[in-house]
Amino acid sequence: MARKPVARDAVLDAFEELLIDVGERAATLDAVARRAGVSKGGLLYHFPNKEALITATLERLDRLAGEDLAAMAAAKEGAAAYFIRSSLWSDTPMDRSFVAATRLAEVAHEEARRRFAAIQQQWLDLIGKDVGTAMAKAVLYMGDGLYFNAMWESGPSGNPGNRREDVEELLAAVERLKG
Repeated sequence: MARKPVARDAVLDAFEELLIDVGERAATLDAVARRAGVSKGGLLYHFPNKEALITATLERLDRLAGEDLAAMAAAKEGAAAYFIRSSLWSDTPMDRSFVAATRLAEVAHEEARRRFAAIQQQWLDLIGKDVGTAMAKAVLYMGDGLYFNAMWESGPSGNPGNRREDVEELLAAVERLKG
């Protein structure tokens, strides 16, 4: 009898949480099983080793980034404004997946780095269609700076409320430079 996908997702969620909270080295299979509330055998049923967990985590990032890119492409306000507005931590699945994958990239996981580079290039391409190539890099750096500073100040559990004014100021600056 096949296991419910819910158990698989719970294991992936637990791995993601551990990556965010304690880093890649402490996200052992035993720790993941404990956090997910499953036996180690239950974990191994879905993921035979840590690399399989990492692969599934990066596949989740790709899927969520694809959804984000589609929303960015469809945004009435334009890709640049969408990117800046979505650069504050809001505890979405994309936020959690992104931060978890950065923990993998921090320890020189080459596949994580490759996927980040591909996602970043897709963001740049889409933003470039909206505001031009040179400005797209500036928008990307603005968004990265907002995200980094929000994380630095309060971490994933923090409140981005005090950064909303910064977002509006950056959007006004982009509009002035576009016009």
